[in-house]
Amino acid sequence: MKIIKQINILLKNPETKDFLADAFYSDTDKKLPLVIFVHGYKGYKDWGSWNMMAKKFAEAGFFFVKFNFSHNGTTTENPHNFDDLEAFGNNNYSKELSDLNFVVDYFIKNPKIDGQKVVLIGHSRGGGISIIKTCEDERINGLITLASVDTLDRFPNPENLEKWKQDGAYYVENGRTKQQMPHYYQFFEDFKNNEHLFDVERSMEMAKAHVLIIHGTKDESVNVKHAEHLHILNPNSELYLIENANHTFGAKEPWEENQLPEKLNEVAEKCIDFINDKIVNDCRSL
Repeated sequence: MKIIKQINILLKNPETKDFLADAFYSDTDKKLPLVIFVHGYKGYKDWGSWNMMAKKFAEAGFFFVKFNFSHNGTTTENPHNFDDLEAFGNNNYSKELSDLNFVVDYFIKNPKIDGQKVVLIGHSRGGGISIIKTCEDERINGLITLASVDTLDRFPNPENLEKWKQDGAYYVENGRTKQQMPHYYQFFEDFKNNEHLFDVERSMEMAKAHVLIIHGTKDESVNVKHAEHLHILNPNSELYLIENANHTFGAKEPWEENQLPEKLNEVAEKCIDFINDKIVNDCRSL
């Protein structure tokens, strides 16, 4: 079956700023489950082998969407590079939640979408954002976390917070591009002002969706204990550990192979089976 790719769809979120999304889906008259992929910290929609993963989901019968957060540092003119470090520095969780809500609102209206079957897949920090969104939005009936954090309280030690406030920014080097990427103090202020909303643990406990937690046992960025904790918080969830998988399940940027990394392919197949079993073939209300 022919796969349709809509690349760099311009989305205009009045609460943040313009950003881009992609949609991959099969050419069919059948209404399709909506699967939205949420990238993580220093991530973007075209990183590594995400495009190959998108195609695999589309071939499996899903309407697969991936997008750039409006303040992830990429631009609408250059979505593959961190050309706007000022935007990156001004990013915060409120903006990411606003963007994700805009994406759900935008695509759920598409006539090709089955609005009763909506799934979020969040990677790393995007997992934390997806957990919060799932808790607050009853339209989301499936949640999959990939190498997700179990808290969004991931800031400098208290003794360094005062220096951050005084300096106005602290910088993190991008290991791949070697850019010094800023974090302005407003990021922490936004978190503290909305700490109850950004409580990933509470959101995971309260989530009513079907939940699958996937993590690699050799994750160098987010320890596998985060996944185990999320599973304890939501005992109805399914925990799926992939032996010796790293934070990106074998993918890297650039990805120059013509197929998915073995472990990321395992991730995709597990996700597809889970969605078919829990969302597509189970029509009972949650």
